[in-house]
Amino acid sequence: MTAKDDPKHSHPSTFVVSEEVFKQVYDSPHSLPGKEKWVTRDEDVREIERLLGMEPRAIGAPLWVSGDTRCCPNCGRETNWLDIVGSALSQVHRKEMLVKVILGNQKYVNVEAPRAIADLQCYQCQTPIVDLRSFKCHNWAYAIGDLLQVLQRIGIEPRETTI
Repeated sequence: MTAKDDPKHSHPSTFVVSEEVFKQVYDSPHSLPGKEKWVTRDEDVREIERLLGMEPRAIGAPLWVSGDTRCCPNCGRETNWLDIVGSALSQVHRKEMLVKVILGNQKYVNVEAPRAIADLQCYQCQTPIVDLRSFKCHNWAYAIGDLLQVLQRIGIEPRETTI
């Protein structure tokens, strides 16, 4: 079952937010759960650009990920945004939507703190990656725990998104 077919994903979990709210979420140490936090390697960012049809070096901001282990259990490759983008393109999302999230001006906060990102596979060997927990870039972040409660208290309302 893919994430989009799962009934628990039927309610809005991604919100369009202001720059100010996004900064509070992005800067929080809780926005990247898991034992380890790391930035996607430059060569993998360049491959993401190629996959998405972007100009070389179009992505300048860091692409963060977090999880309980850093590497694919089969091939040992460090997991990162390349696995997320590769998996998303093959299963759920269109290139245009991913480019919009990575390079666009709209800010998104996801309030669904995953145990692991669903349907994720290693870009190199297609082995399931079961413990990559979160990702963020300059336009996308997760609000977890106390941060989620703050967003609810200040009345963040979901707006229609293409996500």
